[in-house]
Amino acid sequence: MATSLYDMSVPSYLQLLGGMANVMQKGADYCAENGVDLADIVATRLRDDMAPFTFQIVSIKHHSLGAMEGLDRGEFNPPPSVQGLDYAGLQGLVSEAIAGLEALDKGVVDAYAGKDMYFRMGDFEIPFTAENFVTSFSLPNFYFHATTAYDMLRMAGVPIGKMDYLGQMRVGN
Repeated sequence: MATSLYDMSVPSYLQLLGGMANVMQKGADYCAENGVDLADIVATRLRDDMAPFTFQIVSIKHHSLGAMEGLDRGEFNPPPSVQGLDYAGLQGLVSEAIAGLEALDKGVVDAYAGKDMYFRMGDFEIPFTAENFVTSFSLPNFYFHATTAYDMLRMAGVPIGKMDYLGQMRVGN
């Protein structure tokens, strides 16, 4: 039996978003206990030429819930510029992504299978099928930004580990 489009995407998004919600809460707790200003975390960059923590969290939502919304439109674009979010606001984005994905209908998502999908940035365009968009563009970007956000918190001293990042795994036979 082939894996459905929903099964190859939504459960993985939800697993890591749950892990990120946990990691971010541990980050908030650590900062409160150690006198670290959460605004410093929000502005953190791994390198000067890399996007800040804020962008990583915006991108996590964009490459999960936003990807599913893009499948509905047949088009996906770079994430919007988001200004003025504090750490709690970023936690809210993760919660919004979880709630939005949990509300999706499996049949609706599976019906996108085989549909044409385009990534567009100005005049630049990459054509995909829905499945190839999810597996070769959306999920890799999602994991990249989640890992980068995790690394930024780890670099700040937050005592988190791989099991925190992984979230609730789907186990069983």
